[in-house]
Amino acid sequence: MAKLKPLYDKIVVKRFEEQEQRTASGIIIPDTAKEKPQVGEVVAVGEGKLLQNGQQVPPKVKPGDKVVFNKYAGTEVELDGEKFLIMSEDEVLAIVE
Repeated sequence: MAKLKPLYDKIVVKRFEEQEQRTASGIIIPDTAKEKPQVGEVVAVGEGKLLQNGQQVPPKVKPGDKVVFNKYAGTEVELDGEKFLIMSEDEVLAIVE
């Protein structure tokens, strides 16, 4: 499997799998009507944000962190049959502890 190595303040996130959703009456909601989960696991992180003065700020997230992110955050990519999101660390709203 090829590895993704994000640059600067970018991170690679694997979205958690969606569970089959049903209404209270038992009707299964089709995939096209579902919203994608906004929670995932950080798979890889870049070396940090590069400031204008040349200093580099280390990232606050690390591989293995469970994070919550914006609904439309990042760019979805598929690599070796797996889907990942590449996003800026600024798009992470919270780390789940």
